[in-house]
Amino acid sequence: MDMGMKGKNVLIRTVTNYYTGNVVEETKKWLKLERAAWIPDTGRFSTALATGEYSEVEPYPEAVVVMLAAVVDITIIREVPTRLK
Repeated sequence: MDMGMKGKNVLIRTVTNYYTGNVVEETKKWLKLERAAWIPDTGRFSTALATGEYSEVEPYPEAVVVMLAAVVDITIIREVPTRLK
């Protein structure tokens, strides 16, 4: 199943965590993100989506794979945060 996410910057909300990154590969079971970060705290969610500013950003040193079975929703974002602004 191709969701058309390849090449997109995304914020992924799973049942336990938030992730951001650029989708470089997708299968029917997972998405592989580069320039990925775990977002422990978005701050106000709607503000984070509108401005790209998050209360906490924890970048991954390498790519990360997110299992689609745990995903609640995915939204496209303008840019991938690499650190706090």
